[in-house]
Amino acid sequence: MDFDRLNTDRKELLRRNRGLGLAVGALAISQVLTLTVLIKVLGTERTVIVPPTLNKTFWVTDAKASGAYLEQMASFVAWLVLDVTPATIDWKKDILLGYVEPAQHGELKSRQEVEAERLKRINATTALVLEQLVPSSNGQSIVIRGRLRTLVNGIETANEPKAYLVEFGFGGARMHLKTFKEVPYGTR
Repeated sequence: MDFDRLNTDRKELLRRNRGLGLAVGALAISQVLTLTVLIKVLGTERTVIVPPTLNKTFWVTDAKASGAYLEQMASFVAWLVLDVTPATIDWKKDILLGYVEPAQHGELKSRQEVEAERLKRINATTALVLEQLVPSSNGQSIVIRGRLRTLVNGIETANEPKAYLVEFGFGGARMHLKTFKEVPYGTR
């Protein structure tokens, strides 16, 4: 038996084991660091959501959105609901229903279908000229003020100041329309 060769092989195996031990230790430390970072980020993550058009910077968390996001979404919803013609109301209604909270879907769909039928019957067009957007970040709502212009067969029949309350809710990491209703013009 060659003791020198055996001793050399034993030393080589010890050196390899030490190297493998250091590699396992480094991997364990990196796993702990990764887990620590993941736990820290988990509760504070902000999701970037792109509204139909980007006019301002904004932020969105798991439970609320900034006033700038509310303004952009409310303007988009108002465009879908109030800037309509007999030719556009059906496709705008379908787009709007994609943003509606599931609990409100049936009610808003019925309301929009009745409005679509009325606009088509009298050949009316409505357009809102925005004057003011008043967001409430805490309540996740916004009041839209403007002049609603109505044309029937191309003749202006109304041009009145109007105000609308638009409320949003969150579900499934997505913002949904909860309420869109007319309110007194001096509200909020």
